[in-house]
Amino acid sequence: MAQRIDVTGAGGVRLAAWEFGDPPKTDPEKRSPGVLLLHGLMGRASHWASTARWLSERYRAVALDQRGHGQSDKPPRASFTRDAYVEDAETALEQLGLAPTVLIGHAMGALTAWQLAARRPDLVRGLIICDMRASALGAASQREWGEWFRAWPVPFATLSDVRKWFGEDDPWVERPNPARGEFYAEVMAESPDGWRPVFEPEQMLQSRETWVHDAHWEELAQVRCPTLVVRGLDGELGRAEAQEMVRVLPRGEYAEVADAGHLVHYDQPEAWRAVTEPFLDGLDGLGSPDGLGGGDTG
Repeated sequence: MAQRIDVTGAGGVRLAAWEFGDPPKTDPEKRSPGVLLLHGLMGRASHWASTARWLSERYRAVALDQRGHGQSDKPPRASFTRDAYVEDAETALEQLGLAPTVLIGHAMGALTAWQLAARRPDLVRGLIICDMRASALGAASQREWGEWFRAWPVPFATLSDVRKWFGEDDPWVERPNPARGEFYAEVMAESPDGWRPVFEPEQMLQSRETWVHDAHWEELAQVRCPTLVVRGLDGELGRAEAQEMVRVLPRGEYAEVADAGHLVHYDQPEAWRAVTEPFLDGLDGLGSPDGLGGGDTG
């Protein structure tokens, strides 16, 4: 089950956080270590459901609908800067009482996670980065995304049409990918004329504009906690860049998942668990953040 908890982000934006567990762990006498899960651009907290369920066996696992996404507010004049996303995650940790936490982020959510870990090391005891690049992507990438959004045949008549287009017909799909179709079906809502995304594409482009032109190596190097960098073999993060990220991180580790694309945790949930759970076991074995020892740099 998932319990919704409303938190207030930067600028007063209302954010929906979802605590997973059966029932959620709320007894202060039996407080479990915290995990905050941050989805990627266009994602939503429910994309973490499979991960959050097994995490909830021993952690207080909370997934956040970030601003402009899921059931969180989408104010037309809200800020979609990097600082806004990072402050949202920071205030969510504090309001939910999760710190010191493990941050697990996918794509944009991973960037938010490592920027927060660099800014507030006192709040973060461990970090998992899932398929997010540290290098600048550039203006051409942003133009391609704008063209891609314009190519969506919205509204979709049915959810089956959503699954088929994103899983098979989308020109960005190299081969049929049912998991991708399901991923996008989760971010659609029925409207009077058909199925449309729960987010505003223009807000997604605004969010992306704030990171694609810059590299993020310096912030990565400032992350003090143990960090696992995970990539799908067919994802957007190449092996060479991932291994360079591990080298730059003071306490970085590397893992890859076969037969997975960019949506690593969604494409291959069992393989994703197999590479992330040992890292979490190691964090738990280190004890309190003040007593953390040296990490693997290879």
